[in-house]
Amino acid sequence: MGKCLNCGISSSTISDVIGVCVNCLRKGIRSTRDLHLESRTLFKLPIYIEQAEGIHCSVCGRGCILRNERKGYCNYRMESKGIIKPSTGMNFDAIGFYYYDPHPTNCVASPVCPAATGRGYPEYALSTKGEYGYYNIAVFYGGCNLDCLYCQNWEYREMARNSNPRLSVDALVNAVSEKTTCVCYFGGDPGPFAPHALLASKKMRSKAKSIGLKVFRICWETNGLWNPSLLEEATKISLISGGIVKIDFKAWSPEVYKVLCDIEEKHVNIIRNNIKLVSKYMQKRKEPPLLVISTLLVPGYIDEYEIDQMTKFIAELNSEIPYVFLGFHPDYILTDLPTTSRKHAEKAVKIARENGLKHVYIENIFLLGDAY
Repeated sequence: MGKCLNCGISSSTISDVIGVCVNCLRKGIRSTRDLHLESRTLFKLPIYIEQAEGIHCSVCGRGCILRNERKGYCNYRMESKGIIKPSTGMNFDAIGFYYYDPHPTNCVASPVCPAATGRGYPEYALSTKGEYGYYNIAVFYGGCNLDCLYCQNWEYREMARNSNPRLSVDALVNAVSEKTTCVCYFGGDPGPFAPHALLASKKMRSKAKSIGLKVFRICWETNGLWNPSLLEEATKISLISGGIVKIDFKAWSPEVYKVLCDIEEKHVNIIRNNIKLVSKYMQKRKEPPLLVISTLLVPGYIDEYEIDQMTKFIAELNSEIPYVFLGFHPDYILTDLPTTSRKHAEKAVKIARENGLKHVYIENIFLLGDAY
């Protein structure tokens, strides 16, 4: 049982790590600890501080202002002699690695993924029954522009801190073979690495065509905090290749986003606008759906209010957008909450459908429990 140190309420869905319940957070009460300072310091990563002077980094939507050889929040972009450049020194080199993930993969978009379902056949899928025997090139980037307390891929922070391993564009091009039908960028997050990923995607598609691949989809799994022009470019390459843009919509209230992920209201607005941007391209391709939204059901903090507001927002954009709810498990810093309950997940689906969404799914069902 956790306790809110502001209002005094106790519940299994209140985190003592955060120290404040979701209702008090939405009223503007801050967490009793500077959790993100602790998180960033643990891995010696930059702490975001607003500056009036410096060079504006526009690669992602975070908008860091840098000077004096300082690195941005992602620890990949830095200022040097009046310009923003990668810390690797070369635009062709990112921090990350790739691996071959056999189809059907454990993908957020698996309910609508061509490799798992055959949707989009024959233009965007090899078979109506899925692509067994083929692979996704999974690209894991070592950097992120958020700092989620429950991060389930928290190891990227070690990669960001060490600027290792290095991942070249050529390495990704060479990864394309007769048995690869798509690439998916995740991490961390592809946002800070967008120029690298976009260049690699174009070259990988050319390689795929040259070796006679019938399909080669470009997919993204992201928090949505991108430079809008780069996200639009990424959306277009997904559109023409049969790929999917998967955006993890983490919360509705800026106060909840702040405590869970360390971003401000202006960043939340960028994420919402970026979702709108991608949704406008939905009508240009019916199958497979271009955009998929996901939300991790953090017990006690992604409650009915957050779910209601998020799903209303998505339904108003396009009721055909698939929405995937994900089961939570304790990880990284946020370790004192239970796994998502079945009741929580079922209620989320009910709210989403009542708000008009036509395609609603629950993933990570094996995590669901009965703790609340």
